[in-house]
Amino acid sequence: MYNVKIFGAGSIGNHLANASRRLGWNVTLCDNDPAALRRTKEEIYPTRYGQWDDAIQLFTVADVPRGGFDLIFIGTPPDSHMDLAIQAIEEQPKAVLVEKPLCTPGLEKADILYQLAKETGVKVFVGYDHAVSHSAAKAVELMPALGAVETLDVEFREYWGGIFTAHPWLDGPQDTYLGFWQRGGGASGEHSHAINLWQHFARNLGAGRVTEVMATLEYVKTEKLDYDSLCLLNLRTEKGLVGRVVQDVVTQPTRKWGRVQGKDGFIDITIGSEDLIRWKCGGNPEESQLFKKTRPDDFITELKHIETVINDPQQSSMISLECGLDTMLVVAAAHISNREGRRVRIDYSKGYSADALTIEP
Repeated sequence: MYNVKIFGAGSIGNHLANASRRLGWNVTLCDNDPAALRRTKEEIYPTRYGQWDDAIQLFTVADVPRGGFDLIFIGTPPDSHMDLAIQAIEEQPKAVLVEKPLCTPGLEKADILYQLAKETGVKVFVGYDHAVSHSAAKAVELMPALGAVETLDVEFREYWGGIFTAHPWLDGPQDTYLGFWQRGGGASGEHSHAINLWQHFARNLGAGRVTEVMATLEYVKTEKLDYDSLCLLNLRTEKGLVGRVVQDVVTQPTRKWGRVQGKDGFIDITIGSEDLIRWKCGGNPEESQLFKKTRPDDFITELKHIETVINDPQQSSMISLECGLDTMLVVAAAHISNREGRRVRIDYSKGYSADALTIEP
């Protein structure tokens, strides 16, 4: 049984608390705001999961215990992630999970976190739960039958009204980091699941990491807001695979979809309340498989994966710190590319900082 500490009593914090309790783990949940703790106990948790769980201990951040936790989860806004993750590693847990996006597009302290995790041996994960889904695993399983892969597309196009429905205490994006791209919000940050899933598939296709980013973003800027509503990316990898990512916060109805196109067939993935994989490979008839799930299942699957990796030092992870940092380099490159109107190259030998990003002439 693990002892878990969770920072942030918002939507993600509640999901992680519930998933941890479903796995039989002890949970301590903390937040800077006592009102958020009350809301968790009286509204969010019982409304979502049927009733409050008295086994969950609630603390303000100022009063929460330090040390003695096996797992520390960080479900706060992205501009607080780096400091909290660094502090969490200093407590020497078995692992730290940071919600996506890992940090802000400025990449401040990202390389510090990476070096600290390497030095201490504390495993750090980033909450791109779609990469550990059963549907994504099926897509990866089918990839060898595609022949030479010609292109890869992933889209996460979703109006963000559903986020505010799940957070009724917020009046809109101006009340949270979501309305500010420099804090990790907007389409580029909130729906960076699409970038991450594209990278996950590219790695498993043997195409390597993203080295070139050409982006077009649409920004909404007012006295109260400054975010990207639309993020269009053309990507190229180390091995020359070219593809596209689209992320937005305006599309209704939602479209979360990806396609791997090979010379000998295709794989489609549609993500929603149920995930659907369709494929046609090697001249065989088209097939499909439906993956039924609930929203809590997404987080339970993620936590089971983390447990597996902790218990097996040889087990790699598709939601490792390195994978999350690779995604943040693409997000950072996207904003630079749009600003300059040029392609941006990523040089991984220069670490996880702005130094790794070069504007092409």
